[in-house]
Amino acid sequence: MNNAKDQSNLDPEKTSLVNLELNAQIQPAVAANSEKATPSSYVVTTPNAKQGRGSAFKQVVAALVAQLGTINTGMVFGFSAIAIPQMKSPGSFIEVNDTVESWIASINAIGTPIGCFLSGYLSDLLGRKMTLIITQIPTLLGWVLITFATNIDMIYAGRFFVGLGSGMVGAPARVYAAEVTQPHLRGMLVAIASVGVSTGVLVEYIIGGFLHWQICAAISSVVPLTSLILIFLFPETPSYLMSRQKPEQARRALGRLRGKSCNLEREMDVLINFSKQNKVQHLSGPSEILRAILQPKVIKPFIVLALYFLIYQWSGTNAITFYAVEIFQASGAKMDKNYLTMILGAVRLVSTVAACILCRRCGRRPLTFVSSIGCALSMLGLGIYKFATMAEAAEAAKVAKAAGTTDVILNSAHSWIPVFCIFSYTIFCTLGFLVIPWVMIGEVYPVQVRGIVGGLTTMSAHIFVFTVVKSFPFLRVALTEPGIYLMFGMIPLLGTVYLYIFLPETKGRSLQEIEDYYSGRTKTLGPAPRSVAPSAPQVLEPQKGQLLP
Repeated sequence: MNNAKDQSNLDPEKTSLVNLELNAQIQPAVAANSEKATPSSYVVTTPNAKQGRGSAFKQVVAALVAQLGTINTGMVFGFSAIAIPQMKSPGSFIEVNDTVESWIASINAIGTPIGCFLSGYLSDLLGRKMTLIITQIPTLLGWVLITFATNIDMIYAGRFFVGLGSGMVGAPARVYAAEVTQPHLRGMLVAIASVGVSTGVLVEYIIGGFLHWQICAAISSVVPLTSLILIFLFPETPSYLMSRQKPEQARRALGRLRGKSCNLEREMDVLINFSKQNKVQHLSGPSEILRAILQPKVIKPFIVLALYFLIYQWSGTNAITFYAVEIFQASGAKMDKNYLTMILGAVRLVSTVAACILCRRCGRRPLTFVSSIGCALSMLGLGIYKFATMAEAAEAAKVAKAAGTTDVILNSAHSWIPVFCIFSYTIFCTLGFLVIPWVMIGEVYPVQVRGIVGGLTTMSAHIFVFTVVKSFPFLRVALTEPGIYLMFGMIPLLGTVYLYIFLPETKGRSLQEIEDYYSGRTKTLGPAPRSVAPSAPQVLEPQKGQLLP
């Protein structure tokens, strides 16, 4: 048993292959035939954990192309922020009141949950790649409708379709990226989707500061068109192909995704063993799908992530994103609202890139807690400031209205405080909330239902988006501005307690180890095993009281 060939023949039901850092779907199988078996019962050490990994470049490019459509999601988010103020300006052919404004901002979030559900089902039925192709069609249609809109109904329809498309792309893009990458790259590359969203927001803020909203819509259509063309160049994921009992196609896809430097035989052996052990196969009918979804290993992570999304959406993130220009208008800041919005978009993008890097280094839990506490303090600070300056802001609003403008400018020497709070909120929110739960969608679900449950999870997330964005203009009146921001601050503060108790750390863990944890085959997801020294011999090391198989 002193060579790799002997180890590949070990009974996968009794042996846990730890720390090989292979493909995200080709990882250690934990002992499942005994309640007493643990991942630490047998440990395989290897001379060099980096040998046979394959091409990182190929994995990076595949993940980037799969998630290119998420840039469009950011453009959808940012569009209302730049379009609504233009539509309210004199000479606009659209009459905008509070109700129309709320629908322009939120109607895309009605289409998004529908898209999430459809893409989840299609992802498991047709595959991750084909779903990514289909998802670009409603997106293109939506932007074309907005570009040539002559009335409010065309704008509503266009916003609905771009929302439908952005909902469809979320889950398959992240699942595809998770399934084609290895653990040492997975967290960072799945988080690229969040970089895409932030990039889209920034691009929309910039072009919206200089161009008419219909021209912005035309430019936005370039992104889904490019994504549609490029995805044809990449293969289906090996994990999906194995679930459809197509091992030869899975081997070819793995070869294209890893290159010549990868130990394909080793990865395929472990992939096949895991598929047999967990009886991974295609679910043929609704009854089978429903039974698979209702298993504890699916329900548990779904509840954790759904509540995570509830907490982070009701901390106010998309209220800030969708109404950024108007929020800066009412902040009392002296700097131009459009420039502030552009800077905010740039800060969000930089923070998202930092979050992707930190996601690989720091793990999911620490970034989540930094985000929840930082968001709470920022929103509470904004609410307290708004409360302290209510009288002055009301007087400034009267002056602005008399002057025929919507910009509220305070003479206070502390008018920088709301801008600081909004910027700090964006940084803290991006470091954790805007990245971590989306990364975990591609990690915590079993491969059989990863597509459809990932779609259900993103559907729940966007339902929360709709409730926040649609209700924000009315809550701002009902609770007053200080009240709405104080509420946004209390929710993540209380959510920190929930996340501390229930959120697992998945950094460095294979998808199989995570599935074993939620299946009850292992009791904890502790720190990932450390890499062994390059000079260490490749041998099985039994723990005390255990026998070698």
